Amino acid sequence: MPVYIKGMGNISPQKTWGNDPLLASPSDYSGNRLTCIEPDYGQFVDVRQLRRMSRIIKMGVAAGTMALREAGITTPDAIITGTSFGCLEDTGIFLSKMIENSESALNPTPFIQSTHNTIGSQIALLLQCQGYNQTYTQRGFSFEHSLIDAILELKDNPNQNILAGGVDEITTHSHSLQKRFGIFRENSSSLNLLRQAGDGTINGEGAVYLALSGEKSGNNNICVEAVSTFYNSRKLTASVKDFFESTSLGYADVDLVLMGKTGVGKWDRALEAVATALFPKASLGVFKHLCGEYPTASAFATWLAARLLREERIPEIVFEKNAERPLRNILIFNSYFEKYHSLVLLRTC
Repeated sequence: MPVYIKGMGNISPQKTWGNDPLLASPSDYSGNRLTCIEPDYGQFVDVRQLRRMSRIIKMGVAAGTMALREAGITTPDAIITGTSFGCLEDTGIFLSKMIENSESALNPTPFIQSTHNTIGSQIALLLQCQGYNQTYTQRGFSFEHSLIDAILELKDNPNQNILAGGVDEITTHSHSLQKRFGIFRENSSSLNLLRQAGDGTINGEGAVYLALSGEKSGNNNICVEAVSTFYNSRKLTASVKDFFESTSLGYADVDLVLMGKTGVGKWDRALEAVATALFPKASLGVFKHLCGEYPTASAFATWLAARLLREERIPEIVFEKNAERPLRNILIFNSYFEKYHSLVLLRTC
């Protein structure tokens, strides 16, 4: 059963909100981390409430509000969020104060707001949404599981409107901790990340929400066909073949494979080998030089794929190989640090 995308909201290291053309002027970064370009949150939330919100909550609330406004929905029937790290800023504040104050006289607010489900809960409170509210925290599968949950809900009740998304942030503490594993590298240009193979990638963050429904209305002609995840697979080709056996499309129907390449040669070669073997006539595209590597980067890719289908064009900054095919079906083939692999198939319908 197709699930229709009625609205989208995205806050990312690129200018993905507002009325600007898609990736008209891609933002380039130096260093080893990308940070979001944030809007004026006062257009989404009362300024008095903003003072009590951490950065990731502001990002999530704004992205969710964008999606609902675009879809013309006041209150969704359900809110489903995927986040691997949750509210890192509040977690860091609470732990720092615990050490500074020797575990006494602690302010409980940062602890209360540090839980993973705070993002979805805050959106529900602002919208007075008392429906189903779920948060998934399955590391590199967090967004995919929120999407799968939304699809299952809409199969049972197609007339529902569900807000589903993926949100993760970078903080100074989290970035310094991750750097110890040697997974990031310094770059003079993030847009050239995938042209220069190295031993590390670049850290990223973002907040994406999609307004989904099981019923088509208006000009909502983009839908999610299928989603699949597989962990630490040594048989990527077989896993992709199994995925297509459960869909209504074949390999030849895929017009663009949007790959989650990171700039780490040994990881990227595995993705590209499968893509070129199974989809030789499809265009190939990439996205992590635009948003960075983080557990819910596939949410950015889903937003990007939907925008590409809507506009029926692919910006040059996304291309790796242009097969000059009309855009009707896009396969997102993501890999998070070579362990968490996922497939999301979008099509026009």
